[in-house]
Amino acid sequence: MRREVMFYTKGPGEQVNCKVCPRLCNIAPGKQGFCRVRQNQGGTLYAANYGQCSSYALDPIEKKPLYHFYPGHVIFSLGTVGCNLRCGFCQNWQIAQETPDTTYLSPEQAVQLALRQKKHGYPCVGLAYTYSEPFMWYEYVYDTAGLAREAGLKNVLVTNGYVNEQPLRELLPYIDAMNIDVKAFTDDFYRSTCGGRLDPVLRTVEVARGHCHLEITTLLVTGLNDSPGEISRLVDWLAGLDPDIPLHFSRYFPNYKLDLPPTPEETLRQARDIARRKLRYVYVGNAPHMKSSSTVCPGCGEVLVDREGYHTRVRGISGGVCSRCGEKISMVM
Repeated sequence: MRREVMFYTKGPGEQVNCKVCPRLCNIAPGKQGFCRVRQNQGGTLYAANYGQCSSYALDPIEKKPLYHFYPGHVIFSLGTVGCNLRCGFCQNWQIAQETPDTTYLSPEQAVQLALRQKKHGYPCVGLAYTYSEPFMWYEYVYDTAGLAREAGLKNVLVTNGYVNEQPLRELLPYIDAMNIDVKAFTDDFYRSTCGGRLDPVLRTVEVARGHCHLEITTLLVTGLNDSPGEISRLVDWLAGLDPDIPLHFSRYFPNYKLDLPPTPEETLRQARDIARRKLRYVYVGNAPHMKSSSTVCPGCGEVLVDREGYHTRVRGISGGVCSRCGEKISMVM
């Protein structure tokens, strides 16, 4: 099935200009955009991947990662194909940069699958649009999220944040939580390593902050975006928005086209310590030996949510405050 793209303009000679993301692709008849999923057919721009799922599963919500949004719950997660960035270190390149087999799943079917998990006794809070870039699936996410909201389910985006402001604002009323990748804090990194720009991503974070629960992930790539100065600038900017926004540093391992050494644990430890000076909730992923995945009270240090891998136990929060000292905790329960 295909669906007409919601944000584009028509030009002369059946040319179209896509308005979904900052690339603003001009697409000739019979051609596709940079993302490989929006196609010009006779002067009309279509989402060729509408409903095409590359993968779906019931995941721990911590896998997104979301640590402050219904901890200990699960979420029906689904993704498509295509991406509007070309990160050399892509962790999901098999679906983002290649053309894998897909299964058609209508919006109604996706919502029913999520509801079925609840009926079977799983603590499923809703749907997460993840694995590949959900804004490459914009129309499908828009349609599905509306149905999910009507059914009493939550909607989560796990995204690179590379989207224009108008499509973002149109979708946000249906979105309950987002994890946005801020891949680095320099435009040079975005241009050379990802084929994009930094500013649109920062704007997505700024717009989303007032509309839904928000967490940030930064994959620290050895020698490219892991200097103390760059991390300090990222932390200063994020703290200026809201020091309660959780920040996840993730450990890089060689993948796709980038073959650098894994992020040293000392680098991760240094980044965590820099961030904790100004942010209240800082985590380190892909490094289980560091024991930096549990949520502790920023007031007294009490463990509030104990995490071992994806095993989660909420133990120190009552009524939105720390059970020990009464500190208000920023967490959706």
